[in-house]
Amino acid sequence: MLLKYFYDEKLAQASYLVGCAKTGEALVIDPMRNVTPYLRAAEKEGLRITHVTETHIHADFVSGSRELSTATGATIYLSDMGDAEWKYGYANDPRVVRVRDGDFFMVGNIKVDVLHTPGHTLEHLAFQITDTAAANRPIGVFTGDFLFVGDVGRPDLLEEAAGYKGTKEPGARMQYQTVQKFKALPDYLQIWPGHGAGSACGKALGAIPSTTLGYEKLFNPAFQFADEDSFVRWLLAGQPEPPKYFAQMKKVNKLGPALLNQLPQPLNFDRSTLDAVIQDGGQVFDLRNRGQFAFSHVPGTVNVPADNNTYVTFLGWLVDYERPVYLLLPSVDGEHAVLSDLRSIGIDYVPGYFSPEVTAHNTQALPVITARELARRLPQNGIMIVDVRGKGEYAERHIAGSRHVPLGYLSDRLHEIPRDRTVITQCASGYRSQIAASLLQANGYDNVITLNEGEECWSKFLPTEGVR
Repeated sequence: MLLKYFYDEKLAQASYLVGCAKTGEALVIDPMRNVTPYLRAAEKEGLRITHVTETHIHADFVSGSRELSTATGATIYLSDMGDAEWKYGYANDPRVVRVRDGDFFMVGNIKVDVLHTPGHTLEHLAFQITDTAAANRPIGVFTGDFLFVGDVGRPDLLEEAAGYKGTKEPGARMQYQTVQKFKALPDYLQIWPGHGAGSACGKALGAIPSTTLGYEKLFNPAFQFADEDSFVRWLLAGQPEPPKYFAQMKKVNKLGPALLNQLPQPLNFDRSTLDAVIQDGGQVFDLRNRGQFAFSHVPGTVNVPADNNTYVTFLGWLVDYERPVYLLLPSVDGEHAVLSDLRSIGIDYVPGYFSPEVTAHNTQALPVITARELARRLPQNGIMIVDVRGKGEYAERHIAGSRHVPLGYLSDRLHEIPRDRTVITQCASGYRSQIAASLLQANGYDNVITLNEGEECWSKFLPTEGVR
């Protein structure tokens, strides 16, 4: 048996290729939308991708199952569990096989047992792998978003992100029962999860790529509860805010994503087009670094620096999927990489992009401030500090007197931000605060300054509150 691990650091998403050396057949589990890495790996190993599957209807990235099946002719195995509301919309495709708990399929000599693992979602599956050419017992389980290193998948996304009220507590109780089911499985089983640290699909994911079930039984908090109610309270407490784009991903993956070759290619536009787009209220994201944007940028653009691995997630927070998206690129040479990143979360409506040369004239600056300077100015009347971090970060420690407005909700809460006072945006590193300041500036705020230093600095120079 051959196992290949693929990891998208921008989305903290893991996928896998499992191959049978004897027959040359291979299975890909939870593929990302850019399928080139799987095709290259299969070719290198002399394998044919004959099977594709996914553990559930994903909320945090666009699935590549249809894309990979189209490229290879592989059969797609999709969950037929859960209620009618969360059945795949393309399950009647002739290349799709619907599977349920207790089913199995063969990839050459590799047996894949289907385990229903509801909790994170109703239809969620795990796949237990046995290399029948070498053993009569399973080697491990691909657990998707059910079981992570040190954590289990959150059950609240259907309610918090997709708007299905009253689903998170029943989901948490299902997750408890699934954990009990896994307690009965052998300790030696390898666990290959769908995400690592940084994913919003849990609250405390570990950074290592795999684990064993025995280790998780000993040290994963989810396995330490003896009663269901305590587990539910623990699981629902402290979950991070789900990015807004999660609801869009649920819809896209349920219906079936568009194939990449069906999407139009963006054009390279000039400054006059940029001005017209902004005049019409279009959304333009400047992906240059913080220093370049602060020094000189086109009024009306929002800065989401692409030199940070998290930039895709923040674009997902801010973008309106119903309207076209225009990009100001750090370099036109990076067009294809950026486009691939955006399409990984379903930002497909990108008519065009602009080169950095459009910032050569008729620009503005974004004022910045250091923590030391802010401490000197803070006693003055009229300053509002807006903390744009997550709720957990804010609760742990924040600048005394600051207003908490998480970055992802800032557009919806502009009415809370005064236009007649100096507004200082602030976060843990300066990255989110600059995005927030640029967003405010693009919405007509001429009184905004970004704190360009992180928590280590502002906690040293400014009074703080919180539980730390």
